[in-house]
Amino acid sequence: MSREPGSRGSDRGQTVLVAAAMLALALIPLGFAYLQLGYHEDVAASTEPESPGSETIRLLERAVYDAGGEAVGHPWQGRAGAVAQVNASLAPRERDIEAAQVKRGVAVRIERNGSAANAWAAANCPSGAGRLFGDCEAIGGMVVQERAGETHLLAVAYDLSVVDDRGETALTVVVRADG
Repeated sequence: MSREPGSRGSDRGQTVLVAAAMLALALIPLGFAYLQLGYHEDVAASTEPESPGSETIRLLERAVYDAGGEAVGHPWQGRAGAVAQVNASLAPRERDIEAAQVKRGVAVRIERNGSAANAWAAANCPSGAGRLFGDCEAIGGMVVQERAGETHLLAVAYDLSVVDDRGETALTVVVRADG
C-alpha cells in the first residue's frame, strides 16, 4: 500500500482540527458558567440606602455582645458592680461609634434609656414559679438577670439621634447581649 506524498501531514492536521473543535465545544458550558458567576436570584441588586441608624445599631450590637462578658462571674448580690464594669467597657465603645459615624458624614448621639430597659425587662423576663432563671433588673439602661447565682447582661436600651443628608431620625432600640 502506497500513500501519496504529504498525506501523513494532512491526517495529523485533520486530527488536530477535530481535537480543537471538540475542545471548543467543551469550553462553551464553561463560558456560560463564567458569565453567571456572582449571580444569585436571592441577592437583590439594590441602590436603596440603608435606613437611618442601621449601621449604628449593628455597631452597638457588637459592642453590647462584647461588653456582656464583663458581667460574667459577678455574684447576683454584686450586680451593681457588674453593671459598673459593663458600663466601663461599653461607654468608650459607644463614644467610638459616635465618632466613627461622623467620619461617614452622619452625626449620631447615643444615650441609654432607663424606662425602655424597665419596659423590656417587664415584657421579656418571666416571673413566678417554674421559671428557668432568676430575677431581672434594669439598672442604668441595662437589663441584667440572675442565672445560677451570677449576673448576666441581657440587653441595653438606647435612644439614638441620627442626623444625615436625609434629615434627623430619633430611634429607641433595645440591643440584646446574646446577638
